[in-house]
Amino acid sequence: MIAMQGSSMTTQPLLHSLPLFPLGTVLFPDGVLPLRIFEVRYLDMIGKCRKADAPFGVVSLTSGSEVRKAGAEAESFAAVGTLAVIRQFDSPQSGLLQIECVGTQRFRVRAAELQKYGLWVAEVEAVAEDTALGIPGDLQHTATALRRLVDTLEERRRAQGAEALRLPVGAPYRFDDCGWVANRWCELVPMQLELRQRLMELDSPLMRLELVSDLLARAGITE
Repeated sequence: MIAMQGSSMTTQPLLHSLPLFPLGTVLFPDGVLPLRIFEVRYLDMIGKCRKADAPFGVVSLTSGSEVRKAGAEAESFAAVGTLAVIRQFDSPQSGLLQIECVGTQRFRVRAAELQKYGLWVAEVEAVAEDTALGIPGDLQHTATALRRLVDTLEERRRAQGAEALRLPVGAPYRFDDCGWVANRWCELVPMQLELRQRLMELDSPLMRLELVSDLLARAGITE
């Protein structure tokens, strides 16, 4: 299903025949993505990915919808996406999958093809991972606010039971890293899909966090 040059995208960036899942969201590296799947094209794709222990690519829709409908606008999607790895898998009934994925490597689509049954496959290359970068003092409030939010959610989950509340932020936590903190806020703060996509594509984690800080201030989340 997937042909890869070398052992990983980090060492060899070309990945061939990557199945794509166009969605009305943006997946960030280390982001948590729950999915409820019932379309035949994606049931088959997820089944094969799980069997092969292989990733699929999440790309943000720019036109069309997540579910195919007769006469609907054709699907198109952003050129930069994120690999998703399945970490929880459940099939509560025939024709339905409930999975939870985590984002790993960003990639850029070089060529994409729509197959007979509506599944997109692509040749992609890796986008460089964020450089680990400590949070400067003038942006420390973004990490403090995120830690406070996570602590509150964890306390609520403990009070309600482990299964009662799924945290939107996955461990391990890296509150001292610019890119990680920026990415988590990009997932949590309401914003237009196009802006979220642009933030994900930014090469500089520091610039991403600076822009996030502005968004938080406008939303009254931080001072």
